[in-house]
Amino acid sequence: QVQLVESGGGLVQPGGSLRLSCAASGFTARYYDIGWFRQAPGKEREGVSCISSSDGSTSYADSVKGRFTISRDNAKNTVYLQMNSLKPEDTAVYYCGRVRDSCRSRDYAYWGQGTQVTVSS
Repeated sequence: QVQLVESGGGLVQPGGSLRLSCAASGFTARYYDIGWFRQAPGKEREGVSCISSSDGSTSYADSVKGRFTISRDNAKNTVYLQMNSLKPEDTAVYYCGRVRDSCRSRDYAYWGQGTQVTVSS
């Protein structure tokens, strides 16, 4: 069955870094667009980043451009989100998801349980 498992979250100081992992099973991740989105209490769900299966292109929300990098390891069937220069505003539960159509749609067919990222001094 399709499964996505996020890991790598935790508590980090402002300016610090975290690397999130999204382990896929039940499907081959390189054949699908995979994205990251986040949910903070009292805020709308926000798409963070996405990587395309067709050409490997990546996209980012304006709020994280220049700080986050999405990547894919096909051998491990895993997608990563490297987060640098973290800010308190980045605090949220981070989810990875398999996109229904393409990264531009921001419509996820499957996602995992999420991993908590807390940025605080």
